[in-house]
Amino acid sequence: TELPRRLVIVGAGPIGCEMAQSFARFGSAVTVVDGNDRVLSNDDADAAAVVRAALERDGVRFELGARITAVAREGSARVVRFSRGAATGRVAADAILVAAGRAANVEGVGLDAAGVRYGDRGVEVDDRLRTSNPRIFAVGDVATKYRFTHAADALARLVVPNALFWGRGKASDLVMPWATYTSPELAHVGIAPADVVRRGAEVETITVPLAEVDRARLDDAAEGFFRVHLARGSDRILGATFVGEHAGDIISQVTQAMTQKLGLGALGAMIYPYPTQAEALRKAADAWRRRKLTPAAKRAFAAFFRTVG
Repeated sequence: TELPRRLVIVGAGPIGCEMAQSFARFGSAVTVVDGNDRVLSNDDADAAAVVRAALERDGVRFELGARITAVAREGSARVVRFSRGAATGRVAADAILVAAGRAANVEGVGLDAAGVRYGDRGVEVDDRLRTSNPRIFAVGDVATKYRFTHAADALARLVVPNALFWGRGKASDLVMPWATYTSPELAHVGIAPADVVRRGAEVETITVPLAEVDRARLDDAAEGFFRVHLARGSDRILGATFVGEHAGDIISQVTQAMTQKLGLGALGAMIYPYPTQAEALRKAADAWRRRKLTPAAKRAFAAFFRTVG
């Protein structure tokens, strides 16, 4: 195989962004084309913007909000034509990589004869991964919206006791993180950005810029942030986003806390080696504690210290 001098990637999701940065760093001139108006549309917009800026510094071009109208050969080149509103454009490449998602391959395997219902999104399963045929279970990309290797592994571990023994495990109980392995990485777990907006005042959000984390500053990688969403009035973690180096590793600590039903206060009570990116978790917990210190509480403390002083 040869490194393409010019590469067009269709899709600005996790795989598209990972491949774009990798090929750009190898020396290819990379253009990413996507119908969405931003990259990584399932993640926080400002977190995705940090990743996009990093890719652009590596030389990646983006054609976003673009609908592909034709793909054709012109001599030795492959040309992608697209439209954006009334405007049209074209980009020539030596190779095209399609990273626009996958569709479940459920046609022609006899599912109808087995009484297994399926649709455009794959096989229909209940919360215990049982199909419409009670003797057949399904796991992996064909049966979940989380199309990750670790998701397939988690569902496989869940389905074995459900199918072979008397397990009562539910897919909805799983706390599913994901990470995009660009540089910087972007990792997320829990409540979706759209749900944060929808729930409004029910959610309290704390954001810690990595510029406040010593390890990020030492590594000259302080453009990202850690963000945690809490149920208002408590430290119960609803979800979190981390954009920065080693984000996939850091989000695992939040995932464990959510799985074990530990609050942000418990994460803040841990002692973290210094200096590490995990300091962002403690800083978020410190910020939460400061918010609990209401003006009335401050006045009470001030009065107390005046009395004892």
